[in-house]
Amino acid sequence: MAEVLFYERPVPLNRTAHRDLRIKAVNNIRFAAGAHSVPLTGVEFAPAARDYPILFAGNTIEEAGPMALLGLRQGENLLVGENGFWETGLYIPAFIRRYPFVLAEKPVGTEGDDFTVFLDEAYEGFNDSEGERLFNEDGTDAPALTNAVKFLGEFQDHVARTQWFMGKLREHNLLEERTITLQKEGKGINLNGLFVINEEKLRTLDEKVAHEFLREGAFGWIYSHLVSLANIDRMAMRLDSREAKDEPAKV
Repeated sequence: MAEVLFYERPVPLNRTAHRDLRIKAVNNIRFAAGAHSVPLTGVEFAPAARDYPILFAGNTIEEAGPMALLGLRQGENLLVGENGFWETGLYIPAFIRRYPFVLAEKPVGTEGDDFTVFLDEAYEGFNDSEGERLFNEDGTDAPALTNAVKFLGEFQDHVARTQWFMGKLREHNLLEERTITLQKEGKGINLNGLFVINEEKLRTLDEKVAHEFLREGAFGWIYSHLVSLANIDRMAMRLDSREAKDEPAKV
């Protein structure tokens, strides 16, 4: 979950350097157009499962974390159209909604909180004349920044909860590797480095563990993941549709 996508020029938020900085709304998500997947927290599984596949990705099971599959080819987000808008009515992951701010871990030995707020100076909504101020005239946090920092804090709490969940999946050996292969015009698209929850092992959990999963809400997250796998076919249909639109330009 620590991976930072989208951010071209991330810098620590500074009350002096950014004293006059303002942020205005930008009605597109072009910055995410090249992200074929993004990390997802467990509390997002239910709304995300309606729209796209939820898988666990990593080089090993120990490194694997949940992610929303947004495209089937590297560098292509099938949910962001040519106009830069997210497909209407579909869930937007919090990982994307927190942009252009992010909480980043401070270097070891640095005083203060473990995390500090960074912002992307390349974000097109930042300027010195339009939109909402980040800081009031007296240097205190303005509402726009207060709300952003609150969202970042909540997101970090959800990340911690998701890490607990991943620890339980590993502890009880519930993850298995899965390679997804799609055939398109005689060519195969292979999605590697993916893991899914093994339903057979899930059914053999002992009563004590099953009760813990039930009490902590883990079963809801697990079944949201399993149901979401049917959306792989929907993503393939989106890819077919995009390729069909691009075809005339190739003639």
